[in-house]
Amino acid sequence: MNKEPIKTANPMARREFLAGSARTAAGLCLGAAGARLLAGSAAGAETAPQSAGRGPARSPNEKVVLGIIGTGGRGSGVIMGLASQPNVEVAYVCDAHRDRGLDVLRNLQKKYGYTPRKVEDLRRVLEDRHVDAVLVSTPEHWHALATIWACQAGKDVYVEKNISMTPWEGRKMVEAARHYGRVVQCGTQNRSAPYAFSAREFIRSGKLGKIVHVKVYNMLPGPSKWAPQPDAPCPASLNWDLWQGPAKAQPFNPGRFGGWGSWWDYGGGTLSGDASHQLDLTRMVLGDPPHPRAVYCKGGRFAYDDHREIPDMQAITYDFGDFIMTCENGDFTPYLAKIPQDVREGDKFPVWPQTSTRVEIYGTKAMMYLGRHGGGWQVLVGGMKVTDFEYGRFPDRYHQPNFIECIRSRKLPNADVEQGHLSACLVHLGNLSYRVGNQYLLFDGQTEKFLNCDAANALLRPEYRKDFRIPDTV
Repeated sequence: MNKEPIKTANPMARREFLAGSARTAAGLCLGAAGARLLAGSAAGAETAPQSAGRGPARSPNEKVVLGIIGTGGRGSGVIMGLASQPNVEVAYVCDAHRDRGLDVLRNLQKKYGYTPRKVEDLRRVLEDRHVDAVLVSTPEHWHALATIWACQAGKDVYVEKNISMTPWEGRKMVEAARHYGRVVQCGTQNRSAPYAFSAREFIRSGKLGKIVHVKVYNMLPGPSKWAPQPDAPCPASLNWDLWQGPAKAQPFNPGRFGGWGSWWDYGGGTLSGDASHQLDLTRMVLGDPPHPRAVYCKGGRFAYDDHREIPDMQAITYDFGDFIMTCENGDFTPYLAKIPQDVREGDKFPVWPQTSTRVEIYGTKAMMYLGRHGGGWQVLVGGMKVTDFEYGRFPDRYHQPNFIECIRSRKLPNADVEQGHLSACLVHLGNLSYRVGNQYLLFDGQTEKFLNCDAANALLRPEYRKDFRIPDTV
């Protein structure tokens, strides 16, 4: 691999410019937005996936140049996984906090022999013609706008979950990906797990019988101590205005910055930050059903009287017409635990009743236990007899290569933005039901609006700040 620095500040060489222009201008027709998502080669596709973007397929020997936007713990891990793929280099590390991402820079310097450029404004990354794709791993309130801006700039995108803040935002992300012909992979990596595909095939075979009820669990051990903090002077190392981005302007507050997941301005709580994985995996193995037609959430801060905006317990019911799905989401159960590492990387199964992040699928013939992130699956019949099973492995090893492969092939990735949007809406519907007073909401899947609640519809489109607005037409 070429160890020389990528000279991002200089104009492109004429040959590189012409090649990049040809990739941008050439047209491969985009597949229908609602077509069935198929697995990529990393997980054993049944047939070749649809084309996702413009331009001819690229040689595996052609370098893919990336930038990372947001350098939290998950993003730092994902970028190093992407950087480990053949003929991939990272040109930019971007964070609104100048002291963040330094570990990533050091790790990349060790790998490449040079230090990628560090910037605080993602627009500097998107302006560079050398950059083929970006990893968006910011707090959730930036996901949609950063993805749309990247698509408009001709970049492919890997965007972390939960990919959007509302159904309206998510739909604009889909429209931008399709209009600009971009590959947009969502950070719901279970969609690249081989055991998720085999679970889907088993259910499709009819051996569970008719699916009647599905239970999704996200019952976490408990939160760290939390208390409201007073506003304070902003550190000189942080561009607070840029960090807030699309969210409404607030004085700097260390609690908002360090604990953004506790505020509706920046995310969707534990339902968004954690249960989103199980909800997406469940949709996948069930064959990706469309939107539910109704939702009801009962929630509140029952365990901890600490005045946080997000609930510490939610019990959500989704009406899919011919089956019911529930999601129990909380963070007060220290006697439950996520799937341990030895299960994720070995031929083992978790102790299902004590697993925080399990899924139970009930059919008329049998039931399935399903675990995210390498938990595998087991099928049980009468007498608790296990009849079928498959062990799992943590799916990053399949998901990240799938993104790079699709940048080159222009195929739809395993976690394409269309399905990412539909899964993210399960989070949004549950939270919106809670936020309008635990109301039963009827949802029109065609218009992606509520039929019986103006207050919920009023929350579908956030009030963006000037210079950070998502337009009606992307």
